[in-house]
Amino acid sequence: MKERNLWRVLVAVFVVFGLAVASCGNDDDDAPSAPAPSEEAPDGAEASDGTEASDGSEASDGAEASDEPEEVVSDMPGEGVSVRMARANWSTGYMQAAIYRALLGELGYEVSDPSEAELSPSTFYPALGEGEYDLWVNGWFPIHTTLIDEAGVGDIVSPIGNEIVAGGLQGFIVDKATAEANGITMLDDIGDNPEIAALFDIDGNGKADLMGCNDGWGCQVVINDTIAENGWEDTIEQVSAEHAALFADSVGRFNRGESILQYIWTPGAFTAELVPGSDVIWLSLSNPLDSQVGAAALPVEQCPGQPCEMGFVAADIRVVASNEFLSANPAAAALLELVTIPVIDIALQNLAYDGGANTEADVQAAAQDWITANRATVDQWLANARNAG
Repeated sequence: MKERNLWRVLVAVFVVFGLAVASCGNDDDDAPSAPAPSEEAPDGAEASDGTEASDGSEASDGAEASDEPEEVVSDMPGEGVSVRMARANWSTGYMQAAIYRALLGELGYEVSDPSEAELSPSTFYPALGEGEYDLWVNGWFPIHTTLIDEAGVGDIVSPIGNEIVAGGLQGFIVDKATAEANGITMLDDIGDNPEIAALFDIDGNGKADLMGCNDGWGCQVVINDTIAENGWEDTIEQVSAEHAALFADSVGRFNRGESILQYIWTPGAFTAELVPGSDVIWLSLSNPLDSQVGAAALPVEQCPGQPCEMGFVAADIRVVASNEFLSANPAAAALLELVTIPVIDIALQNLAYDGGANTEADVQAAAQDWITANRATVDQWLANARNAG
């Protein structure tokens, strides 16, 4: 069963993201270039004025040997600096937080354990602006832009780096059996038809229950705004609770042959448990929010409603830090700017997490294994950061 799920998630991720490109995030093109060697005159070379230096070589006009020591680059530019780090309250971002924490530690920073500050975005961004934290690595853009603006901290915090570019695919799935039996390819087919919406009604009020996002997540806002924008308040309602529990409930109902309507995202193990094109389909929308317009390049068997407007543009996952911290810590800022993590690596760790490797020790071990496997590139990032510091 584990091998089957591994194959499922690999196929899903490769189809969605084109990993031949995504996996290039750690190639030399993104690595810091080595400093150019200093130019020295070869032994016995003559200077322009023909004068001779004290060691017998000829020196250029006015040139004098400097008695000042060369600047030394510290291996630990962060030594003595405490960093207050949080992490998001979704498990698919745990490994990234552990990786960044470990790399900052290699620069000498004393980084707090982000597992002790697990927050929703709507809680984190105001706290970041108030100076309670210095950073987290779980920003999803563009949907978190609204939360940053609402917190009034846009001038004092900044996204930085390109942790995972276009790596966060989000949208709505329905079970394939219900979709094919009722001609469902779009969320519109549910929202505009009360009889079809009733197929997904769990609590008996006649509305489709869309298993959605936790309170305080950016996706919760987007889903509610999408429902309102399309006038679907009488046919669709978002169920906001612990996403993992909602998804587990959907899997249970799917296994019992019941209809499901569920929000999911990648990278994650969700598409390994309910495989698009086989178990479920992605739904398209005719009228996504203006800020979420952008069709995903998904095949018709996974997303029959082409073009596949999923209600969310593919998100860039980025670090968000306070400007004060970035300014005071150029070595950390340089590191945060450089780190990239291939989406396939996160998807595989998420699969292992859902398969039982879900303790904090497991997360730390996965992060260290990733660092070891990418040590050559990591060392180049660290060297660049040390030079910046």
